[in-house]
Amino acid sequence: MTIKVLRGNPTPEELAAALAVVRARAAAAAAIPPGADQPGAAWSDPSRIAAHRLPQPGPTTWARSYWPS
Repeated sequence: MTIKVLRGNPTPEELAAALAVVRARAAAAAAIPPGADQPGAAWSDPSRIAAHRLPQPGPTTWARSYWPS
C-alpha cells in the first residue's frame, strides 16, 4: 500500500494518525466474510419497506386517514 501526500506538510504524528485510520478501516473490511451483508446496508434494502403489512380497512379507518397540517 502506498500513500502519497499531495498537498500540505503533515507532521510525522499527523501522518501516523492518518495511516492508523486507513489501516484500521482496511483490517475491518478484510474481517467481513465474503457474501456477508455490509454493515449499514440494511437501511437501504427495499424489501424492508414491504416487510410490514398495511393495516386493513375497518370501521375506524377514516379516523387514521387525516393528518393535521
